[in-house]
Amino acid sequence: MASSNTYKLRCSIPGHEMDVRGLTAALFPEGAFVSVSRDRTGRVWEPNASPDRAFTERHCMSGHSNFVSCVCIIPPSEIYPRGLIATGGNDNNICVFSLDKPEPIFILQGHKNTVCTLSSGKFGTLLSGSWDTTAKVWHNEKCMMTLQGHSAAVWAVVIFPEQGLMLSGSADKTIRLWKAGRCEKTFTGHEDCVRGLAVINNNEFFSCSNDTSIRRWLLTGECVQVYYSHTNYIYSLAVFPNCEDIVVGARYHRSIRAHEEIISLITFPFWHNNFHIVPFTHSDGIIRVFTEAEDRVASAEDIQAFEDELSKATIDPKTGDLGDIKVEDLPGREHLDEPGNRDGQTRLIKDGEKVEAYQWSVSDGRWIKIGDVVGGSNQQTSKSVIYEGKEYDYVFTIDVNEGGPSMKLPYNVSDDPWLTAHNFLQKNDLSPMFLDQVANFIIENTKGHVLGQATPAGMDPFTGGARYIPGSSDNGPDLGADPFTGGGAYSSAALRQISTNIYFPKTDGVTFEQANSTQIIAKIKELNNNAPQEHRLSEDILECLERLLVSVCAPNTEPPPNMQQINSLWKASHWPEDIVFPVLDILRLAVRHPQVNECLCGEAEGIQLCNHLLSMMRPEGRPANQMLALRTLCNCFSGRHGRSLLMAQRESVLSRAADLASVSNKNIHIALATLVLNYAACLYNHADLEAKAQCLSVASRALETVQDKEAVFRLLVALGTTVASDQTARDLALSLGVNSQISKYSSVSDPAKVGECCQLVLKELQ
Repeated sequence: MASSNTYKLRCSIPGHEMDVRGLTAALFPEGAFVSVSRDRTGRVWEPNASPDRAFTERHCMSGHSNFVSCVCIIPPSEIYPRGLIATGGNDNNICVFSLDKPEPIFILQGHKNTVCTLSSGKFGTLLSGSWDTTAKVWHNEKCMMTLQGHSAAVWAVVIFPEQGLMLSGSADKTIRLWKAGRCEKTFTGHEDCVRGLAVINNNEFFSCSNDTSIRRWLLTGECVQVYYSHTNYIYSLAVFPNCEDIVVGARYHRSIRAHEEIISLITFPFWHNNFHIVPFTHSDGIIRVFTEAEDRVASAEDIQAFEDELSKATIDPKTGDLGDIKVEDLPGREHLDEPGNRDGQTRLIKDGEKVEAYQWSVSDGRWIKIGDVVGGSNQQTSKSVIYEGKEYDYVFTIDVNEGGPSMKLPYNVSDDPWLTAHNFLQKNDLSPMFLDQVANFIIENTKGHVLGQATPAGMDPFTGGARYIPGSSDNGPDLGADPFTGGGAYSSAALRQISTNIYFPKTDGVTFEQANSTQIIAKIKELNNNAPQEHRLSEDILECLERLLVSVCAPNTEPPPNMQQINSLWKASHWPEDIVFPVLDILRLAVRHPQVNECLCGEAEGIQLCNHLLSMMRPEGRPANQMLALRTLCNCFSGRHGRSLLMAQRESVLSRAADLASVSNKNIHIALATLVLNYAACLYNHADLEAKAQCLSVASRALETVQDKEAVFRLLVALGTTVASDQTARDLALSLGVNSQISKYSSVSDPAKVGECCQLVLKELQ
């Protein structure tokens, strides 16, 4: 049930020179909070010890070159026991401050447009959302991941406290759920941009939108309830400590609501809050703090002064959701003698030539003036309008301030209305408080104009036969072999007698060595005989492939490969995708040889090889090619040139490889896990946290779908190697929820190495 108490004004806090854009509770001292403003500053406020119910400015923070739009607190750490303050601004940057210093201790750069929302998680993780349509995950001073998928500005982000899950809400009307950098689910239902998100518990969250609704969602995707108690844009919402009641801030509704019941009417238009004492802000730069504690309520004089100031506000009937107004039909001031029917009810009256808006307050038993209603903006539209030498679908005339000069706003239907509004306000040096008003004006007046629509077991799994199996040895597939040497399986029971951790860190690469040369060549010749004439390999190329295969499989007894053989291999590797797999098997084996590794992975040819293998790894590609391309990449790590190539191409290689986690093929999963492990081995003792973050992300993503225990084991070794001796990587793994994700493997006894390795990784993460 909602609280029955009423929130009343506690105090008004002057200090900022322009409108306040964000507020959040500070961790120290008790009762303090942080505000950020369009005046480019942030300020820390602490409650006075005296009984005047006010707050004192602790210090002013500066660092942004343009207005500051959002703020959040990063939890305490050993280095910063009082936590940190992160602010996002219109300069596209995030400034991070300690509680006691006015200058930022570091600045996070990477977004390409305004940073408009921030959320913090455990272990120093920070999540940001921006007008550039992305969200970014930061740790310390680096961007660990960029979350891409939204098609419009990201207005809201939040981190779930336990599971390593993240949410983002966007002007594209969707909410996305992210796990380890991957979009796990998209929530649809809102009919306008999503403005706020709030976590209820580990399985549920609220969202609010410009469509005037609040929705309650399950993480599984279901919307379990929709609240329509507001009649205009809802900017934000917060959940009370009881995890049930919510407070909501909406344009022109001017109330605090707990679910559908209004618990207090506060006649003020904007809401920027994340804690249970409710501050409201306005363009005058004054922060108003509201309280339900009777002993903290402001004096009657202060409350009256506040209401007098509110009554001077102006309301646009279009954005104020007041509908079409005919002044001659409105009642006079006597209409205010009749009580309202419900808290928050709006009533318009005529006072001479003016129209005034009032709302009913149940707690006060009276109508409170909330502003004067002024005429809405006029529009002037036509097709193919020329403005400043360019052709536009629309050119609107915007009157932002009554009596001020009008301004022209050009717009094409292919443009993003929110970005257009943002740029318009910047160009004309207007307050961002008009952002929603301008953007929704565009949307309302261009409705109807849309763009074009977007566009068996035991059998050879690759040919349908039961003969050649890519990657297998003369003794059959390498399943069950020592995953790091290719030799016979070892006894975990014997290994348990060793007191040291023999699983990780792994510092050398793992390769796929097994081969059946006779069957590989026989398969190539068979496919070549049946291939169309234009795709048949010459006898010279076939001979070169055979000699090359012998050379790389017996490097100590055969002459090294020559350039003719290597060139023949490269040419043959571009065979049609339905028959190229045995050539890829030779390529897998060949890149282990020093001469081949240097030639194919060198500075000139390496990118071509990498791109070719990535093309074979497309999710819609053939499983044989996917597996062999992954194994070839793993084997490239055996040479210096291959390692340099793959480290340089890490981001694209691991991103494409991660897409194969959803393929139901255990051999592909083992190859994918091995690739992640090889990257982790190369990164051990390196301070490249961004690269380690990608390894953690791909490993976490793969563990969501991989079932094969050998693949799980290699992923566990990769995780252990990544976090070993690296506190920052460990904290990042914890923030991604890796510990809870892998805990189910700690009791696995068949094979025992899985359970043992898992226990060691969990110990490392403690």
